[in-house]
Amino acid sequence: MVKENLNKIKNTLIKNTLINKIKTPRQKLAKKITLRNVIILFSLIFLLGFGGSFYYIHSLDISKILTPLPQPTYIYDKDGNKISQLSSSRIVPLDLEQIPKHTQDAIIATEDKRFYDHQGVDLRAIMRALTRDLKSGDFSEGGSTISQQLVKNVFLTAEKTLSRKLKEAAYAIKIESTLSKEEILEAYLNQIYFGEGRWGIQEAARYYFGKDASDLKLEESALLAGLLKAPNVYSPLKDRELALKRRNIVLTLMKEQGYISETEYSQTIVAPIALRKKPLDDLSGKYAPYVDYVLEEGINRYGFTEEQILTGGLQIYTQLDPTVQDPLEKVYKDDNYFPQGTEEQIVQSGMVIIDHKTGGIRGLVGYRGESAFRQFNRASQLKRQPGSVLKPLIVYGPALEEGYTPGTYLYDGPLDIDGYSPRNWDNNYRDWVTMVEAVEQSWNVPAVWLLDQIGIDTGKVFAQRAGIPFAPEDNYLSLALGGMTVGISPLDLAQAYSAFPNQGVMMEAHAITKITTTDGHILCEAEPDSVQVTDPHHAHTMTLLLKNAVENGTAHRASLGERPVAGKTGSVELPPTEEFAGISKGQKDVWFVGYTPELTGAIWMGYDHTDRNHYLTTAGGAESALVFRQVFSEALASVPTTEFIAPEGYVMDYALYPKGYWDDLLKEKIIEISTKRIAISGRIGTSGITG
Repeated sequence: MVKENLNKIKNTLIKNTLINKIKTPRQKLAKKITLRNVIILFSLIFLLGFGGSFYYIHSLDISKILTPLPQPTYIYDKDGNKISQLSSSRIVPLDLEQIPKHTQDAIIATEDKRFYDHQGVDLRAIMRALTRDLKSGDFSEGGSTISQQLVKNVFLTAEKTLSRKLKEAAYAIKIESTLSKEEILEAYLNQIYFGEGRWGIQEAARYYFGKDASDLKLEESALLAGLLKAPNVYSPLKDRELALKRRNIVLTLMKEQGYISETEYSQTIVAPIALRKKPLDDLSGKYAPYVDYVLEEGINRYGFTEEQILTGGLQIYTQLDPTVQDPLEKVYKDDNYFPQGTEEQIVQSGMVIIDHKTGGIRGLVGYRGESAFRQFNRASQLKRQPGSVLKPLIVYGPALEEGYTPGTYLYDGPLDIDGYSPRNWDNNYRDWVTMVEAVEQSWNVPAVWLLDQIGIDTGKVFAQRAGIPFAPEDNYLSLALGGMTVGISPLDLAQAYSAFPNQGVMMEAHAITKITTTDGHILCEAEPDSVQVTDPHHAHTMTLLLKNAVENGTAHRASLGERPVAGKTGSVELPPTEEFAGISKGQKDVWFVGYTPELTGAIWMGYDHTDRNHYLTTAGGAESALVFRQVFSEALASVPTTEFIAPEGYVMDYALYPKGYWDDLLKEKIIEISTKRIAISGRIGTSGITG
């Protein structure tokens, strides 16, 4: 019985299934119509998309691909003389036949190994790149062919978006359908960027190797091909070891792709990098240290891109004075003025010189050694603790505003303020010293004590008016000795000190006067800010204090004889870490900041990477002061000697008169009165007694 029921259920299910499979004629017709509509719809979409794409690609104008890059940008000095040139437009277009076959092969092997197989877009590379882009979401993955790179350099911006990549692909297809592979490769080699401000294979060959592209060796071609991925990173002028590794990767790719034999590879990969030794015979590279900063200022202050400056045919008028820049570069090329370094590192340095009346940067050098395009600029980009050169800005300048005078007696003895116990550089104390003596001999204890008296905030406000930047953590008395968290640059200090010889007014430092087009249309013009840092009388008093430091104190090596100089030395001791244990005397950084009635200058010296084997053993800022003296003596050789001008109504403080002015009795009485100390909560203070 159960078996019969199961059979009935089974037969019913089979019957229903068969019935469901049977379609009426109307149902069959509806299905055919629906399928047909879908096919038609997709066909229309495909045809419209294909037609639209074809029309768009056909409409693209690629005539620019065969035209040279724009005219070069020229740099002018303060008198309007043309002194330097960026990105020369003398691309000197070469026929492909003039470029060695191994140079062409190196480029193709590195940048686009399927160059002769695709039609402008390498779908394999695109799919691989797109997969990675979709995962990252930033569309920054590679995959561009030589044609696409050519498009990007000539027609498009450097933005990394999907829409830009689609345009890039469309242009590449148009180029491939219009030009031959040989024409594309020729245009690419003539217009691609090889770093150091050099566009095109001929200019690159001349700049790096001092030869025509037709004479390039295999190893030289491989090095140039390796630059294209990241010219600023792989430049042999910045990092020769990294450039060598990149060159050898190119040689390996050439061997793997059959462009060179195993024998050629073995012989070439051991070849050293041999760069050009003779100077270039044109304006390119002239005043490179200063021009580097001009680019820096043009980009950071006026919003130009590096590409615009290098290729825009701009006319950049600057504050450069050859009578200042020439001796500055000359001294920086002479090792005799700098401490001896090691085989691993040379002692580096940066110096900037400002016309304090206008803020114009008259001279600037940001490095020692071989020049490289836009390398690290130690005159403007360096951030190091300033040591004692900060004292006039954080202690003595604000103290003058608070009523202290050069004759005020400052405490110079054992001091412990909330656990901070500064020491003088000679480890001695003198009980009480005048402000004149404290500045003259750069005593540390009086400076810390005085900052405690006037208050850290008071000191910082003064320094900030002078453009000195502080980190949020900079709230300790160690600021009196330059103990900053981040640090500052020579440019920061030159600008800050420039207020003292300029009646207390600081003019914003600037290199660029104006930038125009080739036809003279002004694109931007300098409008430097001015800040009244301090009263003209206090500014002149500070000048006299610093002048005395040069004449009688720690800054005496900066003396220019009869020409008045005011200035301050500074040094930063090695940190008290285990690495430097056992080293009794050593400095991490040394400084000198000084000025004459005409110019203000600041200089830093030190190692880029300080360690147990790389530190300075100089006395204070001795070498820095000597460099200042040599540069200024040459820069001002033809300038008549003048004195610092006191503001109208200025009354000179008696403490600044020549030594021996006081009679002994008066001095003894002042000392007797000033030694009446008041001890409060472990702090040493006075009643504000002045001499």
